[in-house]
Amino acid sequence: MHRRLLVVLVPLAVMLVAALGVPLSVTVAEREVQETYVDRLNDVGRFASLAETALSTGRTEALQLELARYHELYGIPVAVIDTSGTVLLGPRDAYREAARSEPGMGPIVTAALAGARPEPSGDWAPWAGSALVVAEPVGRDSEVVGAIVTISDLSKTRGRIMLRWAQLAGLGLLPLVALMAVAWPVSAWVLRPVRELDAASSRISQGDLTIRADAEAGPAELRRLAESFNTMMDAVENAVQRQRAFVSDASHQLRNPLTSLRLAVESLEPHLRAAGDGRQVYDVAVDELKAMQRLLNSLQASARMESIRTASPVDLDAVLATRVERWRALTATAGQTLAVDVPPGLRLLEPTGGLGSILDELISNALRLSDARVVEVTARAVPAGGGVVTIAVRDDGQGIEASERAQALRRFWRSPRHQNVSGTGLGLAICADLVGAAGGELRLEDGLPRPDGSGYGFAAVVALPVAESSGAPA
Repeated sequence: MHRRLLVVLVPLAVMLVAALGVPLSVTVAEREVQETYVDRLNDVGRFASLAETALSTGRTEALQLELARYHELYGIPVAVIDTSGTVLLGPRDAYREAARSEPGMGPIVTAALAGARPEPSGDWAPWAGSALVVAEPVGRDSEVVGAIVTISDLSKTRGRIMLRWAQLAGLGLLPLVALMAVAWPVSAWVLRPVRELDAASSRISQGDLTIRADAEAGPAELRRLAESFNTMMDAVENAVQRQRAFVSDASHQLRNPLTSLRLAVESLEPHLRAAGDGRQVYDVAVDELKAMQRLLNSLQASARMESIRTASPVDLDAVLATRVERWRALTATAGQTLAVDVPPGLRLLEPTGGLGSILDELISNALRLSDARVVEVTARAVPAGGGVVTIAVRDDGQGIEASERAQALRRFWRSPRHQNVSGTGLGLAICADLVGAAGGELRLEDGLPRPDGSGYGFAAVVALPVAESSGAPA
């Protein structure tokens, strides 16, 4: 996260360096070129005065030698031209070669022959390649007899400009490096409590209510946030513990009087007349007491299993090895057929209470509630989403309507068609909660096609994460 902070700070620093460095760089370039231009202007002014005297007297030998010496010393071709543009004095070949590569010097020479001092030519940017052309008229006003023209290569000047710019860029990077050196540890110090708080929130979302954030590190604002977070988690953990304790204690305390009540009711059986109405009332009372006992047992088991929120790796083959034969016996007793299609080697995270208990509940629902002929158990590994193993229990019975599937995962909900079937309405809800706590999902879908072609049966699909390594619990 501190990298994100640097992503904001670094561009700001770059903009600051650019805002300060660009005008300074432009000033350096202008000063270098201006110095070069002033030097050439002084040179052509001196040569123009010498050429005026030499041309008027006809003594051009000394000027010719000086122009050649100037070119030899500085590498700058300088020539005296007449009004037609013909070179009168100077290194003719060097001048003509340099003039051919400067197409923009024509207006400058024309202006000089007209008696004016033209502006310098060329693009002075360091990445440009044009030369500096400076011309000076020889003579005055209408008595101009020629012009002095110099063609200066600016490669050395541009090299000095680039060197200065590189030095300025290096100096400009120093504040940026200093800013990064300071911002990195500061951002790490500021954002470390945020990362720890994020990690704590992730652990809490997985069911660990004992985790707390570090309230001693970071800025004062983040320390106050961590303290508030810990206070909130203390309240949540206490509320959850009280709720679980209440359900567990209430279930436990109600079991003894309920058992006594059942014994008292069953003790009345010898005193009932076989043909009287008391027998029917007695049967209803015993059935209701049994249902209440099952409900209390389910509540107590739910509270006990919800207090544990860890998942552990398990081999699906090992789970099925202890269950399949019993499932076959149960389905055979009910006149049904069990089909198992599970590939070997599947390893997944087992929810609290055991994966076998969840599959037992799903098989029991298929036997009791669906009126099915065939029950099928399949498993597949799905690589998408980080790796998931799906276990499906399908049947070809009646099941429940598609509109009732969302309600079927709620506690104590029962389909109107199953009111006379033994059950508490807690089985699927507890299974869905335990599967979700292990990082998986329990969903209800269409099952196998019904034999009469009237639709599809019922299917419960358990999707659990793949266990990547054998051994340690997740």
